[in-house]
Amino acid sequence: MSQAAAYARPVRARRPTRVALTGASPYDPDESPLARTRRARRMARELAVIHPDAHCELDFTNAFELLVATVLSAQTTDKMVNKVTPTLFAKYPDAVALAGADRADVEEILKPTGFFRAKTNSVLGLSQALVERFDGEVPDRMAELVTLPGVGRKTANVVLGNAFGVPGLTVDTHFGRLVRRFGWTAEDDPVKVEAEVAELVPKKEWTDFSHRVIFHGRRVCHAKKAACGACGLARWCPSFGIGPIDPDVALKLVKSPAASDTE
Repeated sequence: MSQAAAYARPVRARRPTRVALTGASPYDPDESPLARTRRARRMARELAVIHPDAHCELDFTNAFELLVATVLSAQTTDKMVNKVTPTLFAKYPDAVALAGADRADVEEILKPTGFFRAKTNSVLGLSQALVERFDGEVPDRMAELVTLPGVGRKTANVVLGNAFGVPGLTVDTHFGRLVRRFGWTAEDDPVKVEAEVAELVPKKEWTDFSHRVIFHGRRVCHAKKAACGACGLARWCPSFGIGPIDPDVALKLVKSPAASDTE
């Protein structure tokens, strides 16, 4: 089995949903909270089967490295971030070192990630804040993390979940797109999306669940053309049919781990 095929689940013949045919919202206000929760948890269990290898794809060895890498991942791929961070951390291994770094040197290192001037401002600013307010250590509380330059709830949840073991939902573009397609929420605001999904998925699963949804968004449920006919969630998804429903056609859309990082 190819790496891409490993994430595919051929779908039994069925018609596209009303959502796919009419463009209606996948969110059904008439679905009871209990029914939505049961459907969501069934889909979450299936995601665990489809993506047993789901994990944080940013390379890091400690909370500081993960915090910086997550800030750098905005508007670029994890693969690109992983290319530049070894050089950055070799020269500036901790908050104290990065806080005192030469701006031009950091900009040059970060240039391949895009928006490098703004990202340089953020990583220098957050490093200085860590030194001044937290003795150079990354705090393990949401309320403190979001006070750092360039750090919002998404970044904080990545750090809390993967560096400190504190459950968190990472609402990036993939996550938001998929949970709306699933009909779990109609919200666009990431904070509201996080709050609504938190009511559907057990807290202890939040971090792993986030990785699985992001993997699914990168590999199967693509933004432009979802591989509906090869998706293991099709049975419970109100958006089934927004992409090809023929299993053979859909399978060709499923991406391998290496290819999926380009989205």
